[in-house]
Amino acid sequence: MAEKLALPILLPGPPPSRLFFNEQPQTHQPTLPASPLPLTPLLQNLLATQNPTPSKTLTPNFPNNPSIPSRRPYRRIGKSGDPNKGKPWANHRLSQQGEKFLQTLIDPQFSFDQLDEVLSEFLDPIIELEEFDFETKCWDVLGVIKGLGFYKKCDLALKVFERVRSHDKAKLLVNNSVVAVIISILGKEGKVSVAGSLLNDLHKDGFCIDVYAFTSLITAYASNGRYREAVLVFKKMEEEGCKPTLITYNVILNVYGKMGMPWNKIMGVVEGMRSDGVEPDAYTYNTLISCCRRGSLYEEAAEVFEEMKLAGFRPDKVTYNALLDVYGKSRRLKEATVVLQQMEISGFSPSIVTYNSLISAYVRDGLLEEAMELKAQMVVKGIQPDVFTYTTLLSGFEKAGKDESAFGVFEEMRNAGCKPNICTFNALIKMYGNRGRFTEMMKIFEEIKTCQCKPDIVTWNTLLAVFGQNGMDSEVSGVFKEMKRAGFVPERDTFNTLISAYSRCGSFDQAMEVYKRMLEAGVSPDLSTYNAVLAALARGGLWDQSEKVFTEMKESHCKPNELTYSSLLHAYANGKEIKRMNALGEDIYSGVIEPHAVLLKTLVLVNSKSDLLVETERAFLELKKKGFSPDITTLNAMVSIYGRKQMIAKASEILNLMKESGFTPSLTTYNSLMYMYSRSGNFQRSEEILTEILAKGIKPDVISYNTVIFAYARNGRMKDASRVFSEMKESGIVPDVVTYNTFVACYAAESMFMEAIDVVRYMIKLGCRPNSNTYNSIVDWYCKLNRRDEASMFVSNLRKLDPRVTKEEECRLSERIKNKWS
Repeated sequence: MAEKLALPILLPGPPPSRLFFNEQPQTHQPTLPASPLPLTPLLQNLLATQNPTPSKTLTPNFPNNPSIPSRRPYRRIGKSGDPNKGKPWANHRLSQQGEKFLQTLIDPQFSFDQLDEVLSEFLDPIIELEEFDFETKCWDVLGVIKGLGFYKKCDLALKVFERVRSHDKAKLLVNNSVVAVIISILGKEGKVSVAGSLLNDLHKDGFCIDVYAFTSLITAYASNGRYREAVLVFKKMEEEGCKPTLITYNVILNVYGKMGMPWNKIMGVVEGMRSDGVEPDAYTYNTLISCCRRGSLYEEAAEVFEEMKLAGFRPDKVTYNALLDVYGKSRRLKEATVVLQQMEISGFSPSIVTYNSLISAYVRDGLLEEAMELKAQMVVKGIQPDVFTYTTLLSGFEKAGKDESAFGVFEEMRNAGCKPNICTFNALIKMYGNRGRFTEMMKIFEEIKTCQCKPDIVTWNTLLAVFGQNGMDSEVSGVFKEMKRAGFVPERDTFNTLISAYSRCGSFDQAMEVYKRMLEAGVSPDLSTYNAVLAALARGGLWDQSEKVFTEMKESHCKPNELTYSSLLHAYANGKEIKRMNALGEDIYSGVIEPHAVLLKTLVLVNSKSDLLVETERAFLELKKKGFSPDITTLNAMVSIYGRKQMIAKASEILNLMKESGFTPSLTTYNSLMYMYSRSGNFQRSEEILTEILAKGIKPDVISYNTVIFAYARNGRMKDASRVFSEMKESGIVPDVVTYNTFVACYAAESMFMEAIDVVRYMIKLGCRPNSNTYNSIVDWYCKLNRRDEASMFVSNLRKLDPRVTKEEECRLSERIKNKWS
């Protein structure tokens, strides 16, 4: 498997610049490794909401509040309908004639058909003279285009630019200042492809493009999230011998930060900047600190902060907020609090940005009560929570499994008149999707449209993740196809999500193929990519390959975080490498690896999964000792191991803690409880729990029904087991091999071999392949009852029962009979 995996060599830096200034530049859109699968009915219904045909609004129902309050007109403080925020137009040295020309163009009665006529009136009288004021006319062209940009008339600005540029006598009036302005206007309107084509055409026509025009295009690409194109332009600019300015370097550093480029690559830009004689300014230092967010590079951020002060720059509110955010994302709450204190001592009052960063940090560590207290402090200080505040809290409660609290935050947000944004809807989609409540998820997806929002790349990534977690690989492929059809170009986060989604679906090869395609598309891996790959390897128990990726990661100067170590723990657990798992656990307990809440929760989970009771309880106690709050997954792990050990009182204690802490028991919780009772004297309690969850609107899965069937079958109540089996099929749950094996084993144990064989015949007819356990049950019970000849006869005639049985399986069963008998 390790040889088959052969992870591709990581790219050392940004993609090459050969794609820029092609005749027909195209954005590379990678495809999935397999042909797109047909959309399932669920996905067809879900994506049908993207049809522009008017549809009836579906409003999701929430617990304790059957309907969402009617929307009140909402406008953020300080915002108005004026796109220029009340700023007046400054004529930018326009001549009287230039001002008259601009006023004509912005007149509501003006149409494009009049452009050539009024442009001639503006240009011809002066150009026809032997001498004219060239400088004034240059300022007029520049000022008119600026003015059209100010009044949001982008298309008209471009038309004026093109007409002047194509004018035989006036084309010299188009200089680099004019080019930089029109590129900037197009970028602000989101027309970056038009801006790129424009600069491309100018270059082909022999126009000497200067640093300001290049910088405008880099900024346009960056502000529209097209970071790879921004890097390509920067590289092309250097190849053309055009020396970047301080602004250019600041923009490209910001782009590198958004792309999650390795720190050594970012510092390489800084070194190049200094070698060009360009010294960083305060904005540069603030940008560098912000670059540390994605990789949780808190040590590097602290070094930049100190260097900034040594260079004579005084940190401002932006600096402190950026540094605080880095510490928050690195789960360094103590250091984040110190930054807050320094900020206040320096005379900067915490803003909504400051509090949102702190709240986000507390939420990441599962400290939800503390996060809510911070929100209350904000209000006391006169700072009203915004949509980011509420959405962060909602996401935190959702992740912890506290659905009621999550809905409470959402209702408070609506009642406060705070309009949900696409991030809020994405969080709600994730909440419903993670719980398998796809009908509600579809309603939220449709409400995005009714609230005048549009799905963004995160919406699509969330859908990919939700379907991946539920093992719905057809939907994963379908969503990716629809996402590209909607015009979204996959970026790093999409690739990372696809890697995780396919690995969760058990499609490991496809996950690795996506990783290769990501590199081929020129997207450099970041910390999230490595973590996604490690998580995929962990699911397969490929601990040795995980260690190789971990080494490669460190060699690429990508600092591991708590999720990295968490994946290693899962890899060791799934690979049955208990010694390695325990050794890594000791490093966490001793502080060699910082004992983040995530790692302690992972230790609870992997030890529970490995059936290590003492180690599981130790990790759980250490979690509480460190002051971290357990989440629903951690509590479920405790219920699971206590249930398997038949420690009913202990399991009940955890269940009470879960309810007291406001957690909503999940299907996993109930399945663990059903398992516990199915193995006890009170086995009927399993079906009672099944009935309870059905009454609560929770849809049981195949594990739920299998557990109840087992409870009755092992106690000889085959009639009840068959009844539950019928209810299972009526509910739409397809029985699996475990379901049938339970019947086979129990019939064989009761010497009802004909009935056991009939079950095998029935499962084969329905397309469920028997496995080794199916036949082991039959031959083992023949042997236990001293009916060796019948066991041998069963194996001899097995091919008549199962034509697809292999010769190897027949030999294995014959050898098993021989060993059992001896």
